[in-house]
Amino acid sequence: MKAFFDYLESRCKESNSLLCVGLDPHPELLSKPSPISAREYCIKIIEECAEYACAFKPNSAFFEAFGAEGIDALYEVIGSVPDGIPVILDAKRGDIASTAQAYARSIFDYLGVDAVTYSPYLGSDSIMPFVERPDSGVFVLCKTSNDGSNDLQSLKSNGEYLYMHVARQAQNWSQYNNLGLVVGATDPRAVEIVRQVAPTLWFLCPGVGMQGGDLAAAMQAGLREDSMGILINVSRSIASSTDPRKVAKELRDAINSERHLSDKKKQNYFTKGIGDGLLESGCVQFGEFTLKSGIQSPFYIDLRRLSSFPNVLRSVADVISSMLVDLEFNCIAAIPYAALPIGTAVALNTDASLIYPRREVKDYGTGAEIEGVFEAGDTAVVMDDLVTSGESKFETINILQAAGLLVRDVVVLIDREQGAEKTLASHGYKLHAVFTIRELLDEWKLSGSIKSEQYSAAMNYLSSPS
Repeated sequence: MKAFFDYLESRCKESNSLLCVGLDPHPELLSKPSPISAREYCIKIIEECAEYACAFKPNSAFFEAFGAEGIDALYEVIGSVPDGIPVILDAKRGDIASTAQAYARSIFDYLGVDAVTYSPYLGSDSIMPFVERPDSGVFVLCKTSNDGSNDLQSLKSNGEYLYMHVARQAQNWSQYNNLGLVVGATDPRAVEIVRQVAPTLWFLCPGVGMQGGDLAAAMQAGLREDSMGILINVSRSIASSTDPRKVAKELRDAINSERHLSDKKKQNYFTKGIGDGLLESGCVQFGEFTLKSGIQSPFYIDLRRLSSFPNVLRSVADVISSMLVDLEFNCIAAIPYAALPIGTAVALNTDASLIYPRREVKDYGTGAEIEGVFEAGDTAVVMDDLVTSGESKFETINILQAAGLLVRDVVVLIDREQGAEKTLASHGYKLHAVFTIRELLDEWKLSGSIKSEQYSAAMNYLSSPS
């Protein structure tokens, strides 16, 4: 028996499509609000769009509103979908024991759909009747596309968003390849975060079109490395058009354009633009500079300038926020001064607590050596703008540890690649860098942002003995 996502992937490859066409017969879109009109409306969309759809997703509520006749109409709509095209019922079921079993029988046995959307609020035992059949798929609500999704889904639980916890737990809820997640296109950063938490699961991604979700952002954030793993669900943008077939083709083609982006662009959705932003803001300059050590350098990095360029700072905060997803910590410890605006922006992004060690301890007031609120036993992730040898980070780490804080990780924007990773590792700390300086230099050379002689001088400098 073929597992649901094996079946879905076969259809995606056959149709060269990741477009899921939603069938939502809103009363205002019907010639007359009736089960017959709803059925005819949906069947017309199916006939128009089948060539370009990898799946169809009828919304059960619009049929249930017509009572028993509406359920009969839904049954006929499902039966009209051509063989080989999966049908996902948007029903958002969720209950326990015999009730859950009854829902599963009605959905998979009577209506005959291939998959269903599901609310995880009742926990793992409630979903068992839905995932025990390998050929029946379940999309668990994770981070939905509606405005109110943050009311609950973005609450913190054990240091991470609730939707991240759902994504982690859901991966253990089925022994078959038949469980995916609903992640809305209206929050591409959440899509990126969930993709990091669940790198192999399929996403059902609503919100493109009428809800304002950005297709390119959702695709770049949610695609797996095999250019699969995300269904872009669109309903009203297709249904309200005068030519649904044309719109479906355009959407299919737009989705495929994003799929065919280079691996570099897909992997660097959040980092794109940062490299050039660092040059344009003067945070990285080329010329002849005397460093504090007295050594002459062909480039100079001054990330204190970031605070004057909010667009670049925002991009930096986004990418660092995504790096923090898999780290365990209670607070961010930003090292003054360059890391303070970065740490503040990341804290605003992630709702994490920010603390920082003072450069000079006051001899009045509280005399605090560390500003901010924390408790002994908390874990702090150390954040700075860049790292060279890594030795200077121990001053901050020692202050934090003396106050009872635990430190495991150091996060920076740029690693100058002068031994920091090895130095920190020898003391039990892991370095996480958005860029190495060589990666930036390679990017700038490739894009033509710096001259060949500037690139050569910088690479020679980095390769010379310190």
